[in-house]
Amino acid sequence: MTVSELANYWLIKPDTIRYYVKIGLLKPSKNPHNGYKLFSEQEQNKLGFILQAKSLGFTLSDIKQIINQADSGLSPCPQVKEIMAKRLSETEAKLKKMQADFLHMKQALDSWQEQADCQPSGEQICHLIQNSFVEK
Repeated sequence: MTVSELANYWLIKPDTIRYYVKIGLLKPSKNPHNGYKLFSEQEQNKLGFILQAKSLGFTLSDIKQIINQADSGLSPCPQVKEIMAKRLSETEAKLKKMQADFLHMKQALDSWQEQADCQPSGEQICHLIQNSFVEK
């Protein structure tokens, strides 16, 4: 498959595939007649793996390490579990922060609904924001 055929198959942009080639995640051969990059079935499957890993929260750096480990003949599964545990913990922390931010935003809006609008002055641009409690 060529870059465009592979991109169409996986419903991604050709530039994404070119980037993966550039950073060494994919290793196509070249057509000697026209110089086009050609992707073997193994490389096509590898792209599927990359896309699935990305959907699970793995970074391209993580994916490269996993592929390198597998290419060396060692199981990357213990490393995959370790990375996933770390990502899960990071995501949980982000989720808690987002929930706190959501609550803060909701409380601010509820409070603002009861306040009158004010004209900007030299001291204030919008009193709603400037009189809000801000955590530092």
